[in-house]
Amino acid sequence: MLKLTNHFLENIKEHQKTDRKLMEKLVLINEGKETNIKIDESGVMRFHGRVCVPDVPELKKMIMDEGHRSGLSIHP
Repeated sequence: MLKLTNHFLENIKEHQKTDRKLMEKLVLINEGKETNIKIDESGVMRFHGRVCVPDVPELKKMIMDEGHRSGLSIHP
């Protein structure tokens, strides 16, 4: 599993605020409605404990590139 650094998490958190689908979930959370997405202690939206990556192609590419550089993640 890819270990996200603070830089990645901060970048993801900022982009989560611009993702329409994630913002719809945030409205539900703020209204106290039940949802499968939670906000962690650092303000990052997570689905069953996994980071919700917003639909930003550059961000997704950055994460995939980092995963491919690591010898222990994605695939050898």
